[in-house]
Amino acid sequence: MQISAVAKEINEWSGSVLICGILEGRIESQINSFKTIIKDTYLSQRFNDAKFEGQKSQKLSIELNEGKIKKIIFVGLGKAENLRVEDLRKAASIGTRQVLGYEKKLGISFPWDAFDPSSAASAVGEAVRLSSIKDLRFKSEPKESTSIEEVELIGLNVKATELAIAEINPICEGVKFARELVSAPPNFLTPYQMAKEAEKLASEYDLDLKILNKQECEDQGMGAYLAVAKGSDLDPKFIHLKYSSKTAKNKIVLIGKGLTFDSGGYNLKVGASQIEKMKYDMGGSASVLGAARAIAELKPNNIEVHFIVASCENMINGSALHPGDIVKASNGKTIEVNNTDAEGRLTLADALVYACKLEPNAIVDLATLTGACVIALGDEIAGLWTDDDKLSSQLTKAAAKAGEGIWRMPMQDSYKSGIKSSIADLQNTGPRPGGSITAALFLKEFVNSSIPWAHIDIAGTCWTEKDRDINPKGATGYGVRTLVNWIKDLSQKPN
Repeated sequence: MQISAVAKEINEWSGSVLICGILEGRIESQINSFKTIIKDTYLSQRFNDAKFEGQKSQKLSIELNEGKIKKIIFVGLGKAENLRVEDLRKAASIGTRQVLGYEKKLGISFPWDAFDPSSAASAVGEAVRLSSIKDLRFKSEPKESTSIEEVELIGLNVKATELAIAEINPICEGVKFARELVSAPPNFLTPYQMAKEAEKLASEYDLDLKILNKQECEDQGMGAYLAVAKGSDLDPKFIHLKYSSKTAKNKIVLIGKGLTFDSGGYNLKVGASQIEKMKYDMGGSASVLGAARAIAELKPNNIEVHFIVASCENMINGSALHPGDIVKASNGKTIEVNNTDAEGRLTLADALVYACKLEPNAIVDLATLTGACVIALGDEIAGLWTDDDKLSSQLTKAAAKAGEGIWRMPMQDSYKSGIKSSIADLQNTGPRPGGSITAALFLKEFVNSSIPWAHIDIAGTCWTEKDRDINPKGATGYGVRTLVNWIKDLSQKPN
């Protein structure tokens, strides 16, 4: 998809379909700007008949019989005094869905003057690109459809948006890659195949790659991670990708939970746990690998980024982890497994220990970790846990720029008592109340206190059951843009 800013008036634009943002309470004055291209003396009446007032998410499509432009999709932006860049993002998504599959060229006219040009271009460009992605890989006869090939942001400053626009496709390709990993069925995306996908990234983008096999993980004492993998006939794969600029002064580690399928083990998922959807339990790893793709293409300066995935399946056989087993992580801590369905934190424990040995400036992990987080924050907001105020601020800022919901949650030390074991150092689950907090506190036990660390629970945000804003039904690729924004910011402000 080619995206560009064009310094033109609407009446100078040469395309056939236009998306226009309309401010609430200013319809008449805005309609006047269209009278040169719309030969419709009843235009005001058509707005009235549709009860279109410019409220957020309202839409009105008008077919034109004369002139170059054949269709205009008006989308409400709400009141001018409350207008945010996120409203532009949402409006662009709504408009895009109205023409998806029909038009190759699209023009967008919004009230740009209220915004930084680069921020507006990024938000709208990403919205169009991500709203239009359809994953048809597993259809036997995918329907042929006309995809949008060209998008012009009409009246937006060309010079001020060059860099932002150049970054849109690399970032969106990272999101697309993450979505495809999550959407892939578990008989396709196995730990082996995930390692192969990492190999492709390393080859295409000249990244360093290390893949530890089962024996090498045993040599490192990864008893928690390997205990989860025991119930599967498929060997685990520990993936370590690295991007490094020549001027790297900041070292960051990104870790993604990599359960390509989670049965729950002997604490088998039943009923509302929706076992049939547990292919997306590797959503964290997909986001990390999607970020790796984008970062490798963008090539930020002054930074070294490590991408780590402890990939495996949580299955049941005669060798599988039992409820009540005690396992030992690679930092020597023993864990009583009181629930085999709390497996992600076991794999992350050894991944975090491994990450700390790299002596980074910060570690961030993403994981579809707890249903408790979904109960607390729903399906539009991820939970953020960290003791580091600076890191929290950086990630919150990066998420806000991406339009990805995130909320800092408490690290309540008194809740540690819930994960104490009478026969081991820890147990892998605590009481039901505060379950997402005790999960974060469990992970904290495997991070050096001197290293800033954050945990992001994406259990609710990595998948959507319906089309929502920039996300078609299915995998969202949540976290890719937040991570990329954060890394870009760090690269511009090296330690």
